[in-house]
Amino acid sequence: MKQISGNKLLVKALKEEGVEYIFGYPGACTIDISDELYKQDDVTVILPRHEQALVHAADAYARTTGKVGVCLVTSGPGATNLVTGLATANYDSVPLVCFTGQVARHLIGNDAFQEVDIVGITRSITKYGVTVRNREDLGRIIKEAFYIARTGRPGPVLIDLPKDVMAELGSAEYPKSVNIRGYKPNTSVHIGQLKRAIKTLSKAKKPLFLAGGGINISHANKIFQEVVEKTGVPVVTTIMGRGAIPTNHPLFIGNLGMHGAYAANMAVSNCDVLFSIGTRFNDRITGKLHEFAPNAQIIHIDIDTASISRNIQVDIPIVADAKDALAKMSEYVSDYASKKWNSEINSWKQEHPLVMRPNDRLSPVDIINQINCQFEEAIIVTDVGQHQMLVSQYAEITPGKQLVMSGGLGTMGYGFPGGVGAKIGNLDKPVIVISGDGGMQMNIQEFATAVLEELPLILCVFNNEYLGMVRQWQKLFYGKRYSMTNLRSGALSRRTNGEEYPKYTPDFVKLAESYGAKGIRVFNKNEVAAAFEEAKKNTKVPTLIEFIIDPEEMVYPMVKPGGTLEDLIMDC
Repeated sequence: MKQISGNKLLVKALKEEGVEYIFGYPGACTIDISDELYKQDDVTVILPRHEQALVHAADAYARTTGKVGVCLVTSGPGATNLVTGLATANYDSVPLVCFTGQVARHLIGNDAFQEVDIVGITRSITKYGVTVRNREDLGRIIKEAFYIARTGRPGPVLIDLPKDVMAELGSAEYPKSVNIRGYKPNTSVHIGQLKRAIKTLSKAKKPLFLAGGGINISHANKIFQEVVEKTGVPVVTTIMGRGAIPTNHPLFIGNLGMHGAYAANMAVSNCDVLFSIGTRFNDRITGKLHEFAPNAQIIHIDIDTASISRNIQVDIPIVADAKDALAKMSEYVSDYASKKWNSEINSWKQEHPLVMRPNDRLSPVDIINQINCQFEEAIIVTDVGQHQMLVSQYAEITPGKQLVMSGGLGTMGYGFPGGVGAKIGNLDKPVIVISGDGGMQMNIQEFATAVLEELPLILCVFNNEYLGMVRQWQKLFYGKRYSMTNLRSGALSRRTNGEEYPKYTPDFVKLAESYGAKGIRVFNKNEVAAAFEEAKKNTKVPTLIEFIIDPEEMVYPMVKPGGTLEDLIMDC
């Protein structure tokens, strides 16, 4: 058989795996791979302006398409710039395959130029990582990488490619199948355990479903809604699980956790059976562990054995893919609704509805409500901060909409590049990015990518001149000492002991225009609708809408630090 270089085999492998886009940034150790990509037309190369943006874009592409996101970066700093994005994807179970260039084998370990042990650095934040030491192993390792990334609990895989290995000639054959002795993901559902769980649910007087991100990841939304409607059991979600059932569904209560709805938190605290699906029970949803769902028997379906009983001890564990388990459940369940329980939940909703304090000034909810009204179909990508929590509370996520955010890691700077990746994977769907003025600046260089790729993103910047979420904690718990959160602070404010501050920088509208994008600034409620209508007219370039928000706006409810789900601050 004809022999080909490792570089050619990599490009062949990408085609065999059905890769449509690769998010890449070049360098000395990957220049030969770039050259091979140049010679073909099947895989489109997207060139973001920073490797961190690149991996976030691949991440959102994967989340919104169900495909594996693929990255290519060079060695050294190119590889280390992936670290935050790999950790983001690892926390949120996103399938990525990331190829990093590496110096030639004889230089590894010698402190060569742009050499780092990227496999060692990322071992704890990837599902699998390996340096290819032999050319004959290259095809098998790439095939295994895609298989590992997309099966079981999805996650990021890193393949480190020494330059001399990739230049070496070898077999042109790319494997058709995978057989990894130590990796056999579970593909079945233990029917005995599932029936035991259903029997427990049927006997409950106060049953409750807790839907996590695993339902969205496995695309089990439709079958989950079917199970919910058959049982009549109400639903709370984690933030990552929002959209597991339409947010306008009568059995949906709300999100639970640190900024959860009062009724949702109270439902968890008072239920007698908590049937949870696809959640890690992290600290942001549990509050004090020993007082989480204190009266409940807990059932937990999760694809990852390690996630079961790690934080919360469960009574009935079921290791399975959410979609497979729910499909089986649908065959056995019947109506378990409790009028008394549902009435109690409705009374909590009426007692403390999820609303923001009325404000004459422009409010984040005015903006989110307008998105709800104007977009029947959309992908909403958030950054991290107050705006993220507000979107998770007030954005209507129905079958035509998808909510994408960095959940487990809470990565500021995710929003803009995430929007780029989401739009590239969904060119026919509106993509709305919602960010704070702090997070937006962390990857603002991606205007160049969005403009050159002709992506008509709608970028909403909630500008309150502060790092709002940290400021909220400082206001509530640190005596209003706003240390390191005022984004106008600097030499002038230090020189005048906080008496004077310069004008806010940057001017987001001018910055957008400098890249060839459109910019709109909104001060008042009555300008919001027109701003979105104007943005929708721009079909070839992104539009940034800067909304001037009151710095005093807060996100409520909020669980007190170290408190239980019932220790809610409702307002102040």
